[in-house]
Amino acid sequence: MSTFHAVVWIDHQEAHVMMFDREHMQAQRIHSRSHHKHQGKPHDSKALFADVATALAGVHEVLLTGPGMARDEFVAWAKTHSALVAAAISASIASDHPSDAQVVALARKHFQKLDQMGLDPALV
Repeated sequence: MSTFHAVVWIDHQEAHVMMFDREHMQAQRIHSRSHHKHQGKPHDSKALFADVATALAGVHEVLLTGPGMARDEFVAWAKTHSALVAAAISASIASDHPSDAQVVALARKHFQKLDQMGLDPALV
Protein backbone atom coordinates (compact mmCIF):
# COMPACT_ATOMS: atom_id res chain seq x y z
CA MET A 1 0.00 0.00 0.00
CA SER A 2 1.35 3.42 -0.91
CA THR A 3 1.02 5.72 2.11
CA PHE A 4 2.65 8.83 3.46
CA HIS A 5 1.95 8.33 7.17
CA ALA A 6 2.96 5.60 9.59
CA VAL A 7 2.88 5.09 13.31
CA VAL A 8 5.16 2.67 15.12
CA TRP A 9 4.46 1.40 18.62
CA ILE A 10 7.71 -0.16 19.79
CA ASP A 11 9.27 -1.80 22.81
CA HIS A 12 12.21 -4.19 23.05
CA GLN A 13 10.16 -7.30 22.22
CA GLU A 14 8.06 -6.15 19.26
CA ALA A 15 6.92 -3.32 17.05
CA HIS A 16 3.50 -2.61 15.58
CA VAL A 17 3.98 -0.77 12.29
CA MET A 18 0.77 0.79 10.99
CA MET A 19 0.69 2.62 7.68
CA PHE A 20 -2.40 4.53 6.71
CA ASP A 21 -4.07 7.08 4.51
CA ARG A 22 -7.52 8.64 4.77
CA GLU A 23 -9.35 5.42 3.94
CA HIS A 24 -6.99 2.52 4.54
CA MET A 25 -4.82 1.08 7.30
CA GLN A 26 -2.28 -1.72 7.04
CA ALA A 27 -0.74 -3.19 10.19
CA GLN A 28 2.32 -5.36 10.61
CA ARG A 29 3.75 -6.85 13.80
CA ILE A 30 7.47 -7.38 13.94
CA HIS A 31 8.88 -9.52 16.75
CA SER A 32 12.36 -9.39 18.20
CA ARG A 33 14.58 -12.25 17.12
CA SER A 34 16.05 -12.35 20.63
CA HIS A 35 14.93 -15.23 22.82
CA HIS A 36 15.69 -13.28 25.99
CA LYS A 37 12.67 -12.27 28.05
CA HIS A 38 14.53 -9.59 30.07
CA GLN A 39 14.34 -5.93 29.21
CA GLY A 40 16.20 -5.65 25.96
CA LYS A 41 19.64 -4.24 25.67
CA PRO A 42 20.55 -2.06 22.70
CA HIS A 43 22.41 -4.95 21.00
CA ASP A 44 19.33 -7.20 21.43
CA SER A 45 17.27 -4.72 19.43
CA LYS A 46 19.42 -4.17 16.33
CA ALA A 47 17.65 -6.79 14.21
CA LEU A 48 14.23 -5.55 15.39
CA PHE A 49 15.18 -1.97 14.49
CA ALA A 50 16.45 -3.05 11.05
CA ASP A 51 13.19 -4.91 10.37
CA VAL A 52 11.14 -1.86 11.42
CA ALA A 53 13.22 0.41 9.16
CA THR A 54 12.65 -1.98 6.26
CA ALA A 55 8.89 -1.92 6.91
CA LEU A 56 8.97 1.90 6.83
CA ALA A 57 10.66 2.15 3.43
CA GLY A 58 9.02 4.91 1.40
CA VAL A 59 6.94 6.37 4.24
CA HIS A 60 7.28 10.16 4.46
CA GLU A 61 6.12 10.79 8.04
CA VAL A 62 6.42 8.53 11.07
CA LEU A 63 5.05 8.96 14.58
CA LEU A 64 6.95 6.83 17.08
CA THR A 65 5.23 5.73 20.28
CA GLY A 66 5.59 3.16 23.03
CA PRO A 67 6.85 2.70 26.58
CA GLY A 68 10.38 2.86 27.91
CA MET A 69 13.61 3.59 26.16
CA ALA A 70 13.07 1.56 22.98
CA ARG A 71 11.79 4.66 21.17
CA ASP A 72 14.93 6.66 21.95
CA GLU A 73 17.16 3.71 21.04
CA PHE A 74 15.34 3.30 17.72
CA VAL A 75 15.80 7.00 16.90
CA ALA A 76 19.52 6.78 17.71
CA TRP A 77 19.85 3.58 15.66
CA ALA A 78 18.00 5.16 12.70
CA LYS A 79 20.26 8.23 12.74
CA THR A 80 23.25 5.94 12.30
CA HIS A 81 21.82 3.20 10.07
CA SER A 82 18.84 4.64 8.17
CA ALA A 83 18.95 8.37 7.55
CA LEU A 84 15.68 8.32 5.55
CA VAL A 85 13.76 6.73 8.43
CA ALA A 86 15.37 9.09 10.94
CA ALA A 87 14.36 12.09 8.82
CA ALA A 88 10.78 10.80 8.53
CA ILE A 89 10.24 10.59 12.32
CA SER A 90 8.11 13.61 13.17
CA ALA A 91 7.68 12.93 16.90
CA SER A 92 8.21 10.39 19.66
CA ILE A 93 5.41 10.10 22.19
CA ALA A 94 5.39 7.92 25.31
CA SER A 95 2.45 5.54 25.60
CA ASP A 96 1.63 2.39 27.48
CA HIS A 97 0.00 -0.54 25.63
CA PRO A 98 -2.95 0.84 23.65
CA SER A 99 -4.77 -1.13 20.97
CA ASP A 100 -3.69 -0.73 17.35
CA ALA A 101 -6.87 1.28 16.69
CA GLN A 102 -5.99 3.67 19.54
CA VAL A 103 -2.45 4.07 18.21
CA VAL A 104 -3.73 4.91 14.72
CA ALA A 105 -6.25 7.39 16.19
CA LEU A 106 -3.38 9.10 18.06
CA ALA A 107 -1.35 9.24 14.84
CA ARG A 108 -4.23 10.61 12.75
CA LYS A 109 -4.71 13.38 15.32
CA HIS A 110 -0.96 14.10 15.37
CA PHE A 111 -0.63 14.31 11.58
CA GLN A 112 -3.85 16.31 11.21
CA LYS A 113 -2.45 18.87 13.64
CA LEU A 114 0.82 19.06 11.67
CA ASP A 115 -1.10 19.40 8.39
CA GLN A 116 -3.31 22.19 9.78
CA MET A 117 -0.31 24.07 11.09
CA GLY A 118 1.47 23.66 7.77
CA LEU A 119 4.57 22.40 9.55
CA ASP A 120 7.32 20.42 7.93
CA PRO A 121 7.61 17.32 10.18
CA ALA A 122 11.39 17.40 9.78
CA LEU A 123 11.39 20.71 11.65
CA VAL A 124 9.14 19.67 14.56
